[in-house]
Amino acid sequence: MRIVEIRERTASIASDIRNAYIDFSKMTCSTVAVVTDTIRDGRPVVGFGFNSNGRYGQGALIRERFEPRIMETDPDDLLDANGRLSPHAIWDTMMANEKPGGHGERSVAVGTIDMAVWDVVAKIEGVPLYRLLADRYRGGVVDDKVWVYAAGGYYYPGKDLGALQDEMRRYRAMGYRAVKMKIGGAELDDDLRRIDAVLEIVAPEDLCVDANGRFDLPTALAYAEALAPYGLRWFEEAGDPLDYRLQAVLSEVYDSPLATGENLFSVQDQRNLIRHGGMRPDRDVLQFDCALSYGLVEYLRMLDMLKDHGWSPRTVVPHGGHQMSLNIAAGLGLGGNESYPEVFKPFCGFADATPVEDSYVGLPDAPGIGFEERATLYAEFRKLVEDLGY
Repeated sequence: MRIVEIRERTASIASDIRNAYIDFSKMTCSTVAVVTDTIRDGRPVVGFGFNSNGRYGQGALIRERFEPRIMETDPDDLLDANGRLSPHAIWDTMMANEKPGGHGERSVAVGTIDMAVWDVVAKIEGVPLYRLLADRYRGGVVDDKVWVYAAGGYYYPGKDLGALQDEMRRYRAMGYRAVKMKIGGAELDDDLRRIDAVLEIVAPEDLCVDANGRFDLPTALAYAEALAPYGLRWFEEAGDPLDYRLQAVLSEVYDSPLATGENLFSVQDQRNLIRHGGMRPDRDVLQFDCALSYGLVEYLRMLDMLKDHGWSPRTVVPHGGHQMSLNIAAGLGLGGNESYPEVFKPFCGFADATPVEDSYVGLPDAPGIGFEERATLYAEFRKLVEDLGY
């Protein structure tokens, strides 16, 4: 059993939306195919992966560093004791000769390949990834459905309060009870009017707001004071992800749940958040995204770290809105998963035949991550491997 080829393609997910920090007019992501010598139905078994939105494609790093390390390694060194492809051995190979620290872009490149590796490992085993994870790490226990929320409410040219309300109505019609909207890209009074408009559609306990790291401490505190009476589900990423002091001060004055972590890309940075960020395990939400933070191999270390610090995996609700995190949530018992019903197409949504009901979604009984059950996304992956019979 061996990897015979790794293919990468950069895809556009550009749009006119913006959050409080960036616009997405030139946003890209990398798609990856890990091709093996295992043959099923007359063609090689292939695993697919892509990186979450917000960090651009990683083609250069994949092609120049991480793919060559895998392909130049003795194939036997990439196997576990049972002769199966080992995601952990492959991860160690990718990270060979890399200095510690610097978790900015390489973590995304590694996480993209890692996703494809886990997809192909589960496909070769003939089981859904969530089942493989539950069997290996959770005594076989699987959550048959996962809590999800609709992330949207972006700033968009010409988007008035009525259009924002219409967007939230569409999410409710799709089966989402819980939704999220952006804040921080307008003045506080304007954002409060936007929140009031959305609260005509959803209950406060079902609304999350996300500042995308925009605020300095005085602004974060001003928003916290204004948001406190609402009793929102959570207030997300008020300040820079590495400003643990800001997060700690905010937690001292804001009683309702806080959420952060999607832009922390290593177990070391995540540990520092737990140690120094004032996060409260009885209410706060951690949003680490495996596709951005070195993949599932690192994510397993992160979950171990959280356990050591007294945190439940149920406090983890990953960023990214992708099926990889959905499988992790179901297989490892996380608290939920983000969803993007209308943006970042086709790199959004879950299996076509598993509708969202009351903010919960099930998973298909398909080998691997289940990308093949999402027609528009699978069409994007097929561009990598059409010559192989896909």
